[in-house]
Amino acid sequence: MSEAVAPGIIRKLWPGEQQVLRDHLLRLDPESRRSRFCSAVSDEFIDHYAARVFRSGSLIHGAFVDGALRAAAELYPDSEIMAEGAEMAFSVESAFQNLGLGTQLLERSILAARNRGIRRLHLSCLAHNRRMQQIVRKFDADLSFEHDEVQAELTAPFATAVSLAQEATADVRGMAGTLFQVQRRATGVMLDLFLPTPKAA
Repeated sequence: MSEAVAPGIIRKLWPGEQQVLRDHLLRLDPESRRSRFCSAVSDEFIDHYAARVFRSGSLIHGAFVDGALRAAAELYPDSEIMAEGAEMAFSVESAFQNLGLGTQLLERSILAARNRGIRRLHLSCLAHNRRMQQIVRKFDADLSFEHDEVQAELTAPFATAVSLAQEATADVRGMAGTLFQVQRRATGVMLDLFLPTPKAA
């Protein structure tokens, strides 16, 4: 199946959205969990992981579909000050794979990295994760195979006034989209409260 146009909203996650990320990771099926963490992990592991991830200086972008986080890209700078490199990790719920979410999230992560002076980006994935390998190849990644894992290295361009404006615009659009989704859900709740319940036949 070829990638379709990705639905939903791509935006940064806020530190207060730890529970949102946790719930997304818990929804990953066993194969998607192995793809994200390069091994099988328990629910307890994910609980501890989500509790500390925002304290590690990471930058996380999420793909929200109908208000729910369905895919995430995590960027971990190698230093809190003047980082030169960063690790990346991606997770996509199985029902939302092959929709282009991974490509959009990687593109947004590269944009965020370049605007912070981070040029060396590294990603590890399992050797059988062909989908992720195809995505990083779109961005001219260098791939090397080591046992059952693949190491991908990307180089982010230097920041420009245009790239800074692109990230600022994306942040504004993400915020506006989130507010729209919240308003739409609230409207739906109000309609449910005031519309008469159909009587059983």
